[in-house]
Amino acid sequence: MTFRIQKEAKKESMLINMGPSHPAMHGTIRIMLELDGERVLNAELEVGYLHRGFEKTCEHKTYFNLLPYTDRLNYVSPLINNLGYVMTMEKMLGIEAPERAQWIRVIMSELSRVSDHLTALAAMTMECGAFTAFLYYIQAREEIWRVIEQTTGARMTTSYIRIGGVRADLHPEIDPLLDKAITTNRALLKDCHGLLDKNKIWLNRTRDVAVVSPEMAINYGFTGPCLRATGVSYDVRKAHPYCTYDQVRFEIPLGDNGDNFDRYMVRMKEMEQSLRIIEQARKKAPVSPPSVLADGLEPAEAIKASRAKKTEAKITLSPNLEGSEKEVYPRILTKGKKYIVPPKEDTYTNIEGLINHFNFFMKGHGIRPPKGDVYFSVEGGSGEVGYYIVSDGTDKPYRLHLRGPCFHIVAALEEMILGHYIADIIPTFGGLNMIGGELDR
Repeated sequence: MTFRIQKEAKKESMLINMGPSHPAMHGTIRIMLELDGERVLNAELEVGYLHRGFEKTCEHKTYFNLLPYTDRLNYVSPLINNLGYVMTMEKMLGIEAPERAQWIRVIMSELSRVSDHLTALAAMTMECGAFTAFLYYIQAREEIWRVIEQTTGARMTTSYIRIGGVRADLHPEIDPLLDKAITTNRALLKDCHGLLDKNKIWLNRTRDVAVVSPEMAINYGFTGPCLRATGVSYDVRKAHPYCTYDQVRFEIPLGDNGDNFDRYMVRMKEMEQSLRIIEQARKKAPVSPPSVLADGLEPAEAIKASRAKKTEAKITLSPNLEGSEKEVYPRILTKGKKYIVPPKEDTYTNIEGLINHFNFFMKGHGIRPPKGDVYFSVEGGSGEVGYYIVSDGTDKPYRLHLRGPCFHIVAALEEMILGHYIADIIPTFGGLNMIGGELDR
């Protein structure tokens, strides 16, 4: 019996699914891969497994009550989602938050940005086996979350930034906690630079992997760190300044090659700039006592009016309302009973305050912007977060659309992983910082 040895086996590609049950796919992404061994020949990406229905849900909620749903978009930096929505509403209503509230918004937004980048890089490095760097990033994020929790009362779903201002003033003892967070983050970021920047394994896993050209990034609609990693200098905070970003100094870090390493490095440098912005905002935020009382009267007029009324009962507010007392309102919220929740001191002690409270929350009342449409955007952790709202004059939006950065970035993943190996897909996906709540809206 003779045997004939086949010198060349017939090459056949293999089709496999990565996700949605794959741990790194967050349960929300499915990638159908055509492989030659471990090299990607073709890829098709499918989204939509989360089924949030954010936009349609908002059409059935009042303008005030839909605010908590924005927390669940990018749930790693919810404060920026809050800010984008409330500033869109303020543009529609023609109102502006007090100066101190503007500075508080900047501080909280930059803390959220640092938290967002730390989470993205922690996942990206861990997926390449850099577990020590992962622990450092998470330790740094914990310090940031302590400051956020002390200010807002929650670590993630905050609902802190409100239409017309913020829910409460900064905690009186925030300075030492913020100092510790900034110092710890700077030290840990320096350690991570030392661990990764010249690490041969890290460089081999990230350099020239998933390269995106400036033209490709713009065509897909990239914004945020993924766009700036390609060398395109676009940041909403610089291009269209909002809040008080035009009063602080910061730089826009850029990459050269648009690969995984540049996406890592841009985020590292952006966190340094965010800490710089926070330090400036702390110094510039006004701390003077309010000169106007919550009802919009000058002090002399308010005293005169109070003499004509019966003495109001003194109440002690719940601890979770600390920082939102009636006398603090002028510093943190705009004037006008139509746009802000009445102070609890009025709601609990006089009939006018109770009526105002009912009018604010009753169906068909509350915030009712004029008919029309408006768009406004802010710089989120992953890129431009924009809201397009159409008003029909009622207390609910006729249409609300979110311009989320993740959708545009993830759309390019199919093209980015072609020609690379299976092992390159996960860190590339982590470097894009896909957040399912923002993607499946």
